[in-house]
Amino acid sequence: MSAQLLSIAPQGPTLDLDAILPGVTAAFAATAAQHDRAGTLPVENFALLHRHGLLVLTAPRRLGGGGGDLAEARRVISSVARGEPATALVLTMQYLFHAGLDDRSGFSETLKTRVVGEALRDGALINALRVEPDLGTPARGGLPGTIARRAAEGWRLDGRKIFSTGSTALTWMVVWARSDDAEPLVGGWLVRADTPGIRIEESWDHIGLRASASHDVVFEDVLVPFDQALEPRPVGKQPPYSAAFANWSAVLTSAIYDAVARNARDWLVGWLIDRKPTNLGASLSTLPRFQEVVGTIDGLLLQNRLLLDAGTSGATSGLEAGLVKHLVTENAIAAVEKAIAVTGNAGLTRHNPLERHLRDVLCGRIHTPQGDVVLGSIGRAAFAERGA
Repeated sequence: MSAQLLSIAPQGPTLDLDAILPGVTAAFAATAAQHDRAGTLPVENFALLHRHGLLVLTAPRRLGGGGGDLAEARRVISSVARGEPATALVLTMQYLFHAGLDDRSGFSETLKTRVVGEALRDGALINALRVEPDLGTPARGGLPGTIARRAAEGWRLDGRKIFSTGSTALTWMVVWARSDDAEPLVGGWLVRADTPGIRIEESWDHIGLRASASHDVVFEDVLVPFDQALEPRPVGKQPPYSAAFANWSAVLTSAIYDAVARNARDWLVGWLIDRKPTNLGASLSTLPRFQEVVGTIDGLLLQNRLLLDAGTSGATSGLEAGLVKHLVTENAIAAVEKAIAVTGNAGLTRHNPLERHLRDVLCGRIHTPQGDVVLGSIGRAAFAERGA
């Protein structure tokens, strides 16, 4: 599929991403600061993405989706994040689930058709809810405290999830839970957000990605049909994800924070050109000190582009995918920090966007896989190659 012409349905219209994405970026950027200050999810952004057919970009073609590849998904996520990164994070979760539908045998064809059909028709969003107050991130091991109990009419779900990105806008939630069996099964239960017994507690009050509505979601005796248990498996059995999932996740997630850093870089360049202290009689951009800083930032962003290109093209291994995410994220943070360091109070005031970019880019470190896990895995692999 061309990166410029994208079919969003088997016989539907084609979208010219070159024409659409600049307008999407500009529209989202116009209200990003407002949503950051208020801590509100920009629902109008998702309505615009829906009107453009972008919510089903990576869904299978046979279901009416775009069948988009990783390069196309990265392009859209980067453009959305240049406008408003919390929107891009919610969209990334959508893209990952839609792209992996055919690799998950627990999704029946009926469920796939329903989930994608609602996204195509109504703009429905989907995300996984995995993190819990006591457990923390499941990537560190342990069993979920959320319980799915068998009942005559289906499963009954009880538990609490935290950091549930996009919570108030979701139509579907894939809830990580364990069954009530003596030897529990662990997996995702597909739940409609309007099912009785679901309550959202608006707890999200972080310094960054404040517009992501990553609130607590509480499940109390929530009825889930039997066929919406998405192949729960015995503890320790490999989850039903393809090898490509880790690469998609690494590229799309880190592309968000690379985009934030590029926003910071562009603002810095403009500020240095416009700032003309009276004692200098010229723009700060004429001073070698500031030229060197911008050059250093551009070097970091060049590394990011090359790393993301490698991940997008499939030139990295599954183990290296996590390293791409870690390096791109750390480069993005370093780039924004360097911009902050040379701007002084101007960079930290809320009258300028640089402090918001710093707060947002720091969130890149919390996404799985986290830095210590990535580097430890790479190190162990190096020793294993030598038989150690």
